[in-house]
Amino acid sequence: MYRNILVPISFDADRDTSGPLKLAQMLATPDARITLLHVVEHIPGYAISYMPDDYLKAAREAIQEQLSEMAATLPNAEGIVIEGHSGRSILDWSEQNSPDLIIIASHRPGMQDLLLGSTAAQVVRHANCAVHVVR
Repeated sequence: MYRNILVPISFDADRDTSGPLKLAQMLATPDARITLLHVVEHIPGYAISYMPDDYLKAAREAIQEQLSEMAATLPNAEGIVIEGHSGRSILDWSEQNSPDLIIIASHRPGMQDLLLGSTAAQVVRHANCAVHVVR
């Protein structure tokens, strides 16, 4: 049983978030803290100039609302939105907040993952705590 669980959330269409959330609830102690974390990737400067001025703020608020709704279904859970590179940002957040378990969803690896690596693979290789990968 774990007392501090991090669940990185990706809103990709091909990923089901129910598995990691159920697993977090099953593995948590009654007083465990569960953090749902979403990383907003930086948008390149050349692309951001074509977007409305309030796009990032509105997108961040919408993501935070979704995370809060998801967190409301779990005891002692909260949703957090941060910015950066997904793999590195998850690891940085983990180092600062010391979860004892990370539950991360993974897609079926493709050829591009063999060359570049996936977020889940990066977290598994470099995390300082237990990592449970859900497919």
